[in-house]
Amino acid sequence: MKPLESIRGWLAEPVDNIPLLLFRAWLGLLLFLEGVGAIATGWVREVYVDPEYTFPHMGFGWLQHVLSGPRMYAYYALMSVPGFLVMIGAWFRPAVTAYGVMWTGVYLGQTTSYNNHYYLMILLCMLMWLTPANADFSLDAEQGRVRRSATCPRWCIGIFVALLWIVYSYAALAKLDADWLAARPVEIWLRAKENYPILGPLYAQPWLKWFVVYGGILFDGLIVPLLLWRRTRWLAVGLSIVFHLFNSYTFGIGVFPYMMLASLVLFFPGEPIRRWLRTTSVGRYLAAPGISRAEPTLSAASKAFLTVFFVLQVLLPLRHHLYPGNSHWTEEGHRMSWHMMLRTKSGSAVMRVVDRDSGETKRVYPRQILSAKQAARVATRPDMLWRFSRHLRERAEREGRDVAVYADTQVSLNGRPAQPLVDSQIDLSRAPWTWFSPLPWLVQLRE
Repeated sequence: MKPLESIRGWLAEPVDNIPLLLFRAWLGLLLFLEGVGAIATGWVREVYVDPEYTFPHMGFGWLQHVLSGPRMYAYYALMSVPGFLVMIGAWFRPAVTAYGVMWTGVYLGQTTSYNNHYYLMILLCMLMWLTPANADFSLDAEQGRVRRSATCPRWCIGIFVALLWIVYSYAALAKLDADWLAARPVEIWLRAKENYPILGPLYAQPWLKWFVVYGGILFDGLIVPLLLWRRTRWLAVGLSIVFHLFNSYTFGIGVFPYMMLASLVLFFPGEPIRRWLRTTSVGRYLAAPGISRAEPTLSAASKAFLTVFFVLQVLLPLRHHLYPGNSHWTEEGHRMSWHMMLRTKSGSAVMRVVDRDSGETKRVYPRQILSAKQAARVATRPDMLWRFSRHLRERAEREGRDVAVYADTQVSLNGRPAQPLVDSQIDLSRAPWTWFSPLPWLVQLRE
């Protein structure tokens, strides 16, 4: 029991809370920008307003009737408000709760534009709620809603470091994949970007793909240990800046690179940062070093939550091993597993809608009903193809017709010759969706 007690004591030790405060402020800014930016860039219109169907996650089809249409402009504008409040530390816990709930709705309400960082934002909001991230450098502290403190228990910072370590580690393990090691997806992406300004000539260099392949594995696998060790911390910061800015410019993956850059502050001791900030104009918003209060202890409910939380984060990325075949092809166990930038898929799908009474067959191309992005995803994502088949059947039923829906697909994974993704002889609109076993209507990848 002594080692366990020692770990508990170490986690409960008070440390300067400035890394937590700065991370909260920067994360809040990114949450705010995610809300207003989605409106300004047309993302809300493209994903939620214009489409007839938004492809919610499995089990959340009802969100199609709640989170869609022009109301989503107001939804995103309203959601940006708690993001701003998190940034300035005003009514912090209600704000981070509101944003977390609303963003979870966004995440579950569509699969067309799935990104790993959408999921990560939910997890960060969950962890942030548990911490006193508004105890200083916040409007709550300035206006007396919370008692000002310059310290927090070490666990308040450690839980974020642990989550980041899990994310990076699984990203590294996922890259130990035959296609990634052969530079298949990387070569396709870089070739498509050779006309980019500034870095276009670099993308054309044959050595760059191998630098990205092995550099990506080494970076993801080593960055957290390098950040934790004082002697290599600044080297790791430099590598992080280059890595994430390169990814941001090259792949256009939203706020994710900047979220990871913001997390760098969590690996630094807070005392020198606080002392330096107190010599600047920011200092008037900061408590003097040493000002503290009785530190919050974890309740039994919080301990249980964190235990379940981290067990799930360790187990969920492993679930794709329970399914046969290549998960980049079948997509089974792919989401929430930190399989980042590992596959590029292209292809086509033609739906055969057969009237079960007359036998009349009508061919439907997804682009006739869906947006260009949705149509591309439907052709290569089995869950979206299954949902689209049911959507076509439901449309026909509203017109008083009883139909079967079949899909003729040709899909290429990472540059392979195109091949069928699903069994074209199965009525997909009536095919079963199995949660914990392989989908029986999928056609496995042939090498």
